[in-house]
Amino acid sequence: MKITDVKIWLVEGVKYNWTFLKIYTDKGITGVGEATNWPGSQIVESAVKELGQRIIGLDPMKTDFIWTKLYRDLNWVGPYGASMCAISGIDMALLDLKGKALNVPVYDLLGGSFRTKIPLYANYWFTGGGHNEEDYAKQAKEVKAAGFTGLKFDPFAHTNYFYGEDLDTTLSLTKSQQNRAFGVSKAVRDAVGEDMDIMIETHAMLNFKVAIAMAKRLAKLDITWYEEPAGPENPNTLRAFRERLPAEVSICVGERHYTRHGIRPILERHICDIIMPDITRCGGPSEMKRMATMAEAYNVLIAPHNPNGPLSTLASGHVCASIPNFFRQEFIFKDVPWRDTVIDHPIEVENGQLILSDRPGLGVDLIEDEMEKHPGIRNHRDGYYI
Repeated sequence: MKITDVKIWLVEGVKYNWTFLKIYTDKGITGVGEATNWPGSQIVESAVKELGQRIIGLDPMKTDFIWTKLYRDLNWVGPYGASMCAISGIDMALLDLKGKALNVPVYDLLGGSFRTKIPLYANYWFTGGGHNEEDYAKQAKEVKAAGFTGLKFDPFAHTNYFYGEDLDTTLSLTKSQQNRAFGVSKAVRDAVGEDMDIMIETHAMLNFKVAIAMAKRLAKLDITWYEEPAGPENPNTLRAFRERLPAEVSICVGERHYTRHGIRPILERHICDIIMPDITRCGGPSEMKRMATMAEAYNVLIAPHNPNGPLSTLASGHVCASIPNFFRQEFIFKDVPWRDTVIDHPIEVENGQLILSDRPGLGVDLIEDEMEKHPGIRNHRDGYYI
């Protein structure tokens, strides 16, 4: 069996474009994958096109060989960023194809399942109303009523620190902005009760002093983790945060750490309690499984980052099914209405859990006509934080 073609689509998502791809073979067996990243989805799209040409004629069953070949081929332009997103999407599609060829689900290719019901935590549940205590509390109750036992949000997100004109000022945050962030967080905790896991996102946008001060305040709310107090550039900075944060505050990082090589220094320094690799960035299902195995040696849990499209959700779930050190998987609570129409089987979520089928591969195929009804937004601000 040989690869004959690779097609790519940009599809509009709730936050930014999804990047989907499909691999075709001379035996008529196909595989689907997702390489979503943002902003700059067109850069990823171009990278997938380039790598797609490089795998024409190869045997799609040789998934590890193809992963390693692409990683080495692109090492000179950098083994991260758009290059690794493209590898991630191709790896996902190859595993889907391989599962369909062998008539087994992807989690069986990854070693078999510990579980097929994957506990989720909700993100993007707060899109209604304003950034105030009452509206956040109301929407948090909706998450709980849907059966979720975990949710995440960035209480600092509406202080304009992403696109503020004076980044030094907004990064510092005034006392009133800090109080507002704490007030919203406390309102959420009061609304959902003590049994709900609350994850606090910072997007690595707070300066050291404010990040430490807010972590100490938020610790009183029994938060489950404090996410990305610093960016991935320097593990020693994260080490400094670990030494200054309250012991009861867990650190979660990893959405911008690519491959097992990227997480190695944070594991060796014992910086974090949980890592959150993103399957469309970190190297795909094959590499996320390798990262999970490495993290297990350090007693670190895995909670995949997943504010992406439906294939990312399913592929992450298949990895989560196959590892012992799984904690939770991220899930977009309020998504676009066409999320389940661009695939031929809808995503099944019950009581805050992703239900994996035993269908071959990822268990779905892409619907080309439906994707073309929702073309991606092609401008320089095709993605934004929240």
